[in-house]
Amino acid sequence: MTDMPSSIIIANVQPQLDCGRYPVKREVGDDLEVSADIVKEGHDVIAAVLKYREAGASAWHEAALQHLGNDQWRGRFPLTRNTRYVYTVEAWTDHFETWRQNISKCIAVRQDVALELREGRQLILDSIARVTEVQDRQLLQRAMAAFDAAHDDTERTELLLGDNLRRAMGRYTDRSLGTTFSQELEVVADRVAARYAAWYEMFPRSQGSNPNASATFLDCERRLPEIRSMGFDVVYLAPIHPIGVTHRKGPNNSAHAAPGDPGSPYAIGSKDGGHTAIHPALGTLEDFQRFVRRAAQLDMEVALDIALQCSPDHPYLKAHPEWFVYRPDGSIRYVENPPKKYQDIVSVDFTGPHWQAIWHEWRDVIFFWVTQGIRTFRIDNPHTKPISFWAWLIREVQDVRPDVIFLAEAFTRPKLLHALAKAGFSQSYTYFTWRNFKHELIGYLTELTQGPDCDYLRPHFFTNTPDILPEFLQTGGRAAFQIRLVLAATLSSLYGIYNGFELCEARAIPDSEEYLDSEKYQYKVWDWDRPGHIKDFITAINHIRRNNPALHELHNLRFYPADDDNVLFYGKGTLDGKNTVFIAVNLDPFEVHQATIEFPLAEMGLAADKAFQIEELLSGRKHLWRGARHRIELDPQTNPAMIFRLTRWTYREYVDTCF
Repeated sequence: MTDMPSSIIIANVQPQLDCGRYPVKREVGDDLEVSADIVKEGHDVIAAVLKYREAGASAWHEAALQHLGNDQWRGRFPLTRNTRYVYTVEAWTDHFETWRQNISKCIAVRQDVALELREGRQLILDSIARVTEVQDRQLLQRAMAAFDAAHDDTERTELLLGDNLRRAMGRYTDRSLGTTFSQELEVVADRVAARYAAWYEMFPRSQGSNPNASATFLDCERRLPEIRSMGFDVVYLAPIHPIGVTHRKGPNNSAHAAPGDPGSPYAIGSKDGGHTAIHPALGTLEDFQRFVRRAAQLDMEVALDIALQCSPDHPYLKAHPEWFVYRPDGSIRYVENPPKKYQDIVSVDFTGPHWQAIWHEWRDVIFFWVTQGIRTFRIDNPHTKPISFWAWLIREVQDVRPDVIFLAEAFTRPKLLHALAKAGFSQSYTYFTWRNFKHELIGYLTELTQGPDCDYLRPHFFTNTPDILPEFLQTGGRAAFQIRLVLAATLSSLYGIYNGFELCEARAIPDSEEYLDSEKYQYKVWDWDRPGHIKDFITAINHIRRNNPALHELHNLRFYPADDDNVLFYGKGTLDGKNTVFIAVNLDPFEVHQATIEFPLAEMGLAADKAFQIEELLSGRKHLWRGARHRIELDPQTNPAMIFRLTRWTYREYVDTCF
């Protein structure tokens, strides 16, 4: 051992994931709050800073850490750019501040401080060698000269305890025996769309008017204005690639396709190309690029569904047969998840001898679509590929294009779902689809918004998917669709619907969650204005979302009392208190329910006898209420939910509205 080890211990630096193995997640415009335990023997004064820099940069920036008591410290730094940041903590003994405290105690009990003053002078002398600014050096030199010229210890004491000298000494404290935390941790600052967006999923081939032929990108383009008018930010496309013919699936997932059946778009690859090709029936690459540009003109972006799997006709089978897994009889292994069988799909071998070539190929597929203007990818079944692959691929892509967002379609075991989020997925499907009752929703949402997962898991609430038509929607009628829409759109800051939801499409294959006559296996023509649709309701909810910043956040969700088990009451507010929204939802699609709801007056900054104005955003009605408890009625057929916005109210404002 050649250097004296520091006696300062830095521990429990938060946030961090799995001992720093993975980065935490935030969004541009956030501050990252960092805390640490910093311990040293004795009574010396400690100083500490939060050090941060952009990944790849060499120079560190510093933000002061504040002592909270009991050896706990906290600080923050701003995330101003869409990039990856590195941060750590450094602490050291502040010898001059320690000296100031000690001499102040001596003076308070009238002790002689002549020796202490000489010690203070030496600390200043030592600091001069570390000074980099001319003005600070001159200040310290003048202090030394004045100290030596002083007539008595009283004058010397006043001089050394001056505020200007204290600030200058604080800038040049000796850190040589300090401690830096043993790890450099990371935070990814995603763009805000990773936290807040409304998605609309469509099958491109089913956006036209011919039940026997595929629609085109031009047909899809014609639908964009209506999708945007409903308030969606992202239009998400099921796979757009050529579809194989071997073992092609027929209607309702039948094992045999008739001539003219289009097959599943997830059986990717044919003589027309693979994952970087477009199905000829949809159009050309130029047509796709035009579709992306048109979406951008409408202030929407396009998300692309990427399924890392192949049909038996994919060009990879000829070019790289060694990438695949074969059975003892020499046949290629197709995908199965007993009792489900997907004979029209085969998987590449992510962990075989050729794993490096395979990993790089999929990375290049992503980059191909990035060059076509795609910044958001929904990844199909990521839980069937190695987590290490996703950690590598996402970092490879985001190191070049930090604005790319990855959504994990991982309806899988909870710990595996969470592992994928830690590995880098920007957003994650969740189990919201199957949470219907009050206790389920409160428990699950409290876990998602207030638990330790907040540092890495952004829950994306889809009301339905092409694979999942929940029983609640199958049986609950139009009211069920409205209820689930309100819950998805206001509980989470990320939500989506699969087309047909706005039409309350609820026909299922008996005893399953599969859509009857699903467009996964056949062409489909929709009447987008058919009776019973809820497009106006969707538009209203998305308008409310957009105009209330409290609903753009996730972790501000809080639940409040409602005395009926069928009524869920919750709220969200912005940190500055300028926007506060409360939502009451009838979870029963069949019956009217009345409930007494209780507003959190203390959180609202209101006394019990203070009047406040509430605006009900769906009806436009306003109420002047006093007190916490109020009675409401929710009829699932006419008003399954009420969304209240708090308006700060004074007597002067009331008079102004009357005259």
